[in-house]
Amino acid sequence: MDLSGTIAISEGRHPVVELAQKDVLFVPNDTLLGGADDRVAVITGPNMAGKSTYMRQTALIVLMAQIGSFVPAKSASIGVVDRVFTRIGASDDLAAGQSTFMVEMTEVAEILRCATRNSLIILDEIGRGTSTYDGMAIARAVLEYCAGRRLGAKTMFATHYHELTALEGKVRGVRNYYITARKQGGNLIFLRKIVRGAADESYGIEVAKLAGVPEQVVSRAREYLSELNRAGAAAPAAPAPGDGPDQLSLGSSAEGEAAERIRNAPLDTMSPIEAMNLLYELKRKLDC
Repeated sequence: MDLSGTIAISEGRHPVVELAQKDVLFVPNDTLLGGADDRVAVITGPNMAGKSTYMRQTALIVLMAQIGSFVPAKSASIGVVDRVFTRIGASDDLAAGQSTFMVEMTEVAEILRCATRNSLIILDEIGRGTSTYDGMAIARAVLEYCAGRRLGAKTMFATHYHELTALEGKVRGVRNYYITARKQGGNLIFLRKIVRGAADESYGIEVAKLAGVPEQVVSRAREYLSELNRAGAAAPAAPAPGDGPDQLSLGSSAEGEAAERIRNAPLDTMSPIEAMNLLYELKRKLDC
């Protein structure tokens, strides 16, 4: 421990996950936070790749160091932090009548009010509980606030909003990292290694396949993704007279309207079950 204000960890590990995975080699990772140029780490990569584990292990190592414990790392230089704030996971509060997004924003507000320059903040997918544009705007504003002069706290910020990676070079202190994954033989392999840079894909469809979503649904999702990525895709046909706003019309325009539903869906932030329900609904209406 020291008063440098910097967290520098070499080959850090999560002490609980490492012990729980006895038959799997735990992949260690480095962490560097602090100083003018490394205040905020923006972490991208697919679900299940290990972003949350990586952030949690950093928080645990900092806590263990501050109580005088040995830490699970090859080496570590830990600057004293006054508090550790975390916003990880998604849940509502039925008793208080608060939605998942309201709970998330309440916790974020408390963090931003109470954190100082000497705090460590862990934020996981801020803004995913609302519409894509609203969520992205909130996530960017929170990220800029954490990196700015008014707060300037050491922050780890995991997100599926890849647009936020453009802040590196524009907002001082922001650095991009991503958890590596590779496609091999139609399968997705998580390498669990964090490296500098931004992820090029979300691999959402591959993760859905790993979760057991039927192959017919996965194949259809790939078709929709190809259509969305195709430059100059034709605009969807207008709904037939008498159709409700959420109803897919019959005939040749159905696929175009299904593509529009997919296009407007927050695919990067939807849970696997929400994505699966949407795809089943679209398939059922297309088959009518």
